[in-house]
Amino acid sequence: MKLDKHKTGLQISLLISLIALFVALVSQHVFGMRPCAWCVLQRFILLVIALLSGAALLLGHQSVLKRVAALLAAGAACAGIVAAWYQYTVAALSFSCTQTFADKFMTQSGLESLLPWLFGIYATCSDARVELLGLEYAIWGLITFGICAVLLLFAVFARSKA
Repeated sequence: MKLDKHKTGLQISLLISLIALFVALVSQHVFGMRPCAWCVLQRFILLVIALLSGAALLLGHQSVLKRVAALLAAGAACAGIVAAWYQYTVAALSFSCTQTFADKFMTQSGLESLLPWLFGIYATCSDARVELLGLEYAIWGLITFGICAVLLLFAVFARSKA
């Protein structure tokens, strides 16, 4: 039995992004870890990756559309890498992350007020520096987005079965 590299990369990416989103929500709502603007922006990106990966899987044999959806998801994963890196290297070291891109995007898009349980900003970036298993959440995000980007790029560029 041969693995369908397109499908497998998309499935794993979908699963990883949903698990990461679930962990973020459990961390907030069960363990009381309040998210900052960059945290919720990364949640939004995880949701975009999941939706695009799912859409690509639903497109079945429509190879071009499937690859476009996977490529867009890979682009979102790269945006997630940038967001996580910025959070770790700049935002988390700042007293406040108000009026940064993440804060403006989440509030001006209306997502923060529309779905506060998912996208509500309840902490400053410096307050949101929390570790899980010895690594800051931003680093876990960076790793997660990196894995998704690689899987999605494999899905985009893997050769179709003949």
